[in-house]
Amino acid sequence: MASTLSIALQNQTTSSTVYAFITGRAIQNNNALFLLQSDGKTHYYPAEPPSIGSPLTQNCAIPLGRPGSTITVTIPQIAGGRIWFSIGAPLTFRLNPGPALVEPSVTNPSDPNFNISWGFCEFTLNSRELYANISYVDFVGLPISLDLTNSSGATQHVSGLPQNGLDTICSGLVAQTATDKQPWSSLIVKDQSGRNLRVLSPNNGIVMNHSMFSDYYEAYVARTWARFTGTPLVVDTQAGFGTVSGQVSNNLLSFSGKEFTRPRTADIFSCSTGPFATGSDPERNVIIPRLAAAFNRSTLLRADRFPAPLVDHYKDPVTNHYSRIVHAANLDGRGYAFPYDDVAPAGGPDQSGEVNDPNPRLLTVAVGGANASVQASRVVVPQTEDNGQAAMVSGRQPPVAAKPQRKFLSRLMARLRSFRKK
Repeated sequence: MASTLSIALQNQTTSSTVYAFITGRAIQNNNALFLLQSDGKTHYYPAEPPSIGSPLTQNCAIPLGRPGSTITVTIPQIAGGRIWFSIGAPLTFRLNPGPALVEPSVTNPSDPNFNISWGFCEFTLNSRELYANISYVDFVGLPISLDLTNSSGATQHVSGLPQNGLDTICSGLVAQTATDKQPWSSLIVKDQSGRNLRVLSPNNGIVMNHSMFSDYYEAYVARTWARFTGTPLVVDTQAGFGTVSGQVSNNLLSFSGKEFTRPRTADIFSCSTGPFATGSDPERNVIIPRLAAAFNRSTLLRADRFPAPLVDHYKDPVTNHYSRIVHAANLDGRGYAFPYDDVAPAGGPDQSGEVNDPNPRLLTVAVGGANASVQASRVVVPQTEDNGQAAMVSGRQPPVAAKPQRKFLSRLMARLRSFRKK
């Protein structure tokens, strides 16, 4: 595994004023806070700032040039990495003591980036592999696509949204509100000209308005508890614990002593509070993602074994319609729309919009969606000198036990971001 990686940043917007930022923790530099400077080559390791909210001392806004341009940069091994894009103006990052990076916020109207059109994708490059994904866990903003080419020439592609994808999602949310009278359309954030700027996830919608969706899932949870009172709920942990069964008794869903209280709507959308808060019990911790995913996708009244197949996702009227609509708007149906959207049955299709490879050569990240398309991944047949290690194939799923490990750092970093000082 190389200690560096080339990343091609493509401007597929209609604007000549597009910027990229790359942030993370430098693995080979004691996990120091890392930003790439505007030349796409020079590393910036911020020193301890004098106060909360101190400005960066280096220019880290990488200009992408006119539409159709590609800028290639080089990064070291990074954990918890993000590639950020903005249109019209560069993003403002600040430093808190630590040093800690104060990132753009979509839930703080006083944030200097609030009225800028921006978005990001996530990645980790370490000694084992490159892992990257497009993310809608917090919000939908700019369309972003991924192409990963490995050292053998095999490619993986995540299509992302087309150029009008945000407007399509907004129209879907408005239509859903007209159908069920729930505040889906209130997740839409418009710019000062009245145009669609971004769409918040339900979890962030609740951050902005605590009463939003207050009892939305209550009846669905009651039906679920009724179904599994006397009927086993079978979960494939996709780990060393194998398949486990739970039932509801005394209003608790119990898997051999691993007890879950009834989740509230906010617990379901966050996937991290109430019964979905992780702890020191590893078996319970691998059940949590599969239960949280089943509630968000509303598969608990349709399937008998979980994770449920794709055909059962979002079929109940009470479901995470944000996730449903976002997946439908993506050209290949893929992209993280809630924190455990990487959960899938063994051999099932990826829903999270991820690429990964132990021998990456080039990661291409395009912003804007102008040339977004559905592409088949290209397979390179391994030769005998490959020691029997097969190349990446289209639709390949990484080992299911590895997926929570791979995403753990990203979720931890996100949790830390949510507690940062402004």
